[in-house]
Amino acid sequence: MPRLSEVIAALDALWPPSRAEEWDAVGTVCGDPDAEVSRVLFAVDPVQEVADEAVKLGADLLVTHHPLYLRGTTTVSAGTFKGRVVHTLIKHDIALHVAHTNADTADPGVSDALAGALDLRITGPLVPDPTDPEGRRGLGRICELDHPETLREFAARAAARLPRTAQGIRVAGDPEMTVRTVAVSGGSGDSLFTQVRAAGVDAFLTADLRHHPVSEAREQSPLALVDAAHWATEWPWCEQAAAELDAVSERHGWGLRTHVSRTVTDPWTVHAPSATAPSTSGAPN
Repeated sequence: MPRLSEVIAALDALWPPSRAEEWDAVGTVCGDPDAEVSRVLFAVDPVQEVADEAVKLGADLLVTHHPLYLRGTTTVSAGTFKGRVVHTLIKHDIALHVAHTNADTADPGVSDALAGALDLRITGPLVPDPTDPEGRRGLGRICELDHPETLREFAARAAARLPRTAQGIRVAGDPEMTVRTVAVSGGSGDSLFTQVRAAGVDAFLTADLRHHPVSEAREQSPLALVDAAHWATEWPWCEQAAAELDAVSERHGWGLRTHVSRTVTDPWTVHAPSATAPSTSGAPN
């Protein structure tokens, strides 16, 4: 069996920490470099439910997309929920490793997995990495559909192929418009509207879209916006990442057993559709 340090070296080769954003917190959070690793669990969020799942599974390493401590901390007290995660993992000899923005821009990266889940044909990155001479790395992906669909049909495709969440899929745009080209970006994407408009695509699928940016974007162009749950847009990366580590394990003869968490860690739990229009009482005739 490989040591943790060997597996971490393989993960860092797949998603180099040097390619993470300066504000990000990636890499190994806890774990003994000399400990042996036989079972690895991939998940989006390092929350307690996932830590408990890693314990039940008998994992030696938990790899998550989201950082546990993004803004730093002065304590890992088990009296805090993040500290309790650390205590749970260390108590059961489970290491924690994070690949966040370095996985977003990788080749393949988070948005490749998202496009794959939607069965879209990738033509290139939305925001190319200038350090990549092959032009494959970068944030987001520009994609084509095999056959044109209405926006309504494309939204239904996303709802059917992404993991189920309470939010489901929200759409801004004419539901009967034709969609041939799409930009996708796993996670929060409303900072990318300028690049998406420049790409000339028909629709943009991402997550965490807010009222004002969406309202302004819709005023500036006919670009359709498709908003999925943050967790749902990034979960496909877990399967992709596990497959990548499987390939490394096979090359080295490590015999690692990789698993993907099916635990839904999206924080929203219920969606109650609106049933009434705004009241007109007291409105002028």
